[in-house]
Amino acid sequence: MTQPDNPQAPRRSTDPIDESTDPTHSQTGAPSPTTTSAPTKLIARERRANRRESIRANAAAIRRRSFTAGMWATRAPIWMWPALLIITAIGGVLRLFNLDFPHRLIFDETYYVKDAYSVFKYGYERSWPENADDSFNAGDPSVIESTPEYVVHPPLGKWIIGAGIHLFGADDSFGWRFSVAIVGTLTIFLMGFIAWKLFRSAFFACVAAGLLSIDGEHFVHSRTSLLDIVLMAFVLLAFAFIILDREFVTKRLATYTASIRPPDRSRSYALTPDSERRTPTEAVATSRARVRRPSRGKDLINFGPRLGVRPWLIAAGISLGLAMGVKWSGLYAVAAFGILVVAWDVHSRHRAGIVHPWLGMLIRDSIPAFIKLVPVALLTYIVTWAGWIRSDDAWDRQWAFENGGWWSALPDWLLWLPSLAHYHYTAYSFHVGLDSEHPYMSNPWGWIVQWRPTSFYYESPDQGSMGCAVEHCSAAITSVGNPVIWGLAPIAILVALVAWIIRRDVRAGVILAGLAATWLPWFAYQERTIFTFYTIVMVPFVVLAFTYCLTLLWGRVPITASAPTATATSATGPGDHSDPTDPADSSAPTDPADPADPAADATHHAPKPRGPMFSGSGTRIPWPLFGRRMAVGLILVAAIMAFAYFWPIYTGEVIPFEAWNNRMWNVTWR
Repeated sequence: MTQPDNPQAPRRSTDPIDESTDPTHSQTGAPSPTTTSAPTKLIARERRANRRESIRANAAAIRRRSFTAGMWATRAPIWMWPALLIITAIGGVLRLFNLDFPHRLIFDETYYVKDAYSVFKYGYERSWPENADDSFNAGDPSVIESTPEYVVHPPLGKWIIGAGIHLFGADDSFGWRFSVAIVGTLTIFLMGFIAWKLFRSAFFACVAAGLLSIDGEHFVHSRTSLLDIVLMAFVLLAFAFIILDREFVTKRLATYTASIRPPDRSRSYALTPDSERRTPTEAVATSRARVRRPSRGKDLINFGPRLGVRPWLIAAGISLGLAMGVKWSGLYAVAAFGILVVAWDVHSRHRAGIVHPWLGMLIRDSIPAFIKLVPVALLTYIVTWAGWIRSDDAWDRQWAFENGGWWSALPDWLLWLPSLAHYHYTAYSFHVGLDSEHPYMSNPWGWIVQWRPTSFYYESPDQGSMGCAVEHCSAAITSVGNPVIWGLAPIAILVALVAWIIRRDVRAGVILAGLAATWLPWFAYQERTIFTFYTIVMVPFVVLAFTYCLTLLWGRVPITASAPTATATSATGPGDHSDPTDPADSSAPTDPADPADPAADATHHAPKPRGPMFSGSGTRIPWPLFGRRMAVGLILVAAIMAFAYFWPIYTGEVIPFEAWNNRMWNVTWR
């Protein structure tokens, strides 16, 4: 006869019972509540954990089966590359046209052009006497002094500007600005490449490149020897490399999902009947037993594969180091893009059906990815100081020799390191303490609407002077963005933010990450003297957000049975709203004429859209969609016309004062 109070007897019920509430146990000498409640709680906790793990594993298996490289595997149409080259060439011609005007140093060229000449000739910045601009403008840089000059920006941007001076001579104002004009021109093509990778639309890749080429800020900076256009180029290049790294990672994970064998359901995480009927004593023994090391296959399913060398991430680290070598604000891009890489890695592992994407990222790739990005950027940054390191007379170069400290134990050949650290300390103190008033200083809150653009050059010649044919004329170079692009920029950013939060569109999130890296850090310097022309670094991401909204407005042609091949929008068609950063989304259109397709019958009997017919393709576009696309066309035409209208104040053309005044649409632009 079975003894009901025997603690070793198996229970038939699968529900855990708190034996402390059963009066028979206390009367027959059963174990006390303190010995029975713990095992039953362990069973309940283990069952809940198993259920959660089973649900997580089954959901991951579904994602893993549907994961592919998606649109990352889509190739650009052949015509896109010549089109981008033509747009780039036109932008380059506009930037090189009359580049030598004005024939004198303007705005901050008085610092960077002269320092560029000094860096390229001597390896470091030397000081200049007062009124040195007059001699330099006349083509006589021999007035430079032999003493070092204290500067607060790294030297790389000045090396690049100095290359043009070395090529054309210090007496040629065309050579002063040649390097930045070439850098600005190359970023037009780079913008088109990035837009193709993000939107997978050749049409909108050309649109993005064209919009950047006609933006006023980008145009003016490409014709003025400042450091900021060079900084923008390296930040944008790093952004492109991160997108290429994402393509590399997606294809690597697609190979992993294709090669891994689907898990055996009999050995899944789901509960088995035997585990449901374990006694409390058996449960305690199981919980205390040593857990066997999981098999390699299960380990891959839980955490995913290692992503390997990731050469594009190393290239991004080098680009970010070069950006910091131009201006320290490139450090903000290092932080923001590092967070972007981490978030994108987790997202990709999640889409690839990895059960624990966060743990997989931390275990597999957190340390390797950090090394490939941050230390590589730091090492590259130090290399940009090679001219200063190799010199003997540069500013603060001998500081460690002249001041004792812990660094005295270092060998002489390494004493440049504490000297460089002290130089950086003094330069940082200068930057954070810069609060002098300036008529063109601005607040970051107004940057997105170009509230206070910076005037680089202004002359007011009278009649008969500088070609002025009326009583009063104006010749101005104002770094104000294209009013159409920047007027709609706040709306575009809000739309991208909503799309990222509501639709979880990774493309919008990536663009916002670029904006965060180049705009948000400046809000921490409310009391510092800063200018709107710093926004040149965020111009590409404003253009990308603007282009993204145009793709949403463009829309997609509905699939109908009348012309299945023409109306089915492919992954390369403009306005495809699928997520190209989602590797599980192949965006392959279904053929409505396929009888195996469950939607084929409904599509076959769907009414044909009424709208304009495009000859040659047999494609009808509904009138609402036609209106949306006409709106996109009108916006693009308006942007081109605005660029043409503001051309005189972008290039310093001599125009009547009234004509200049008519272009000052905002009183803060004056």
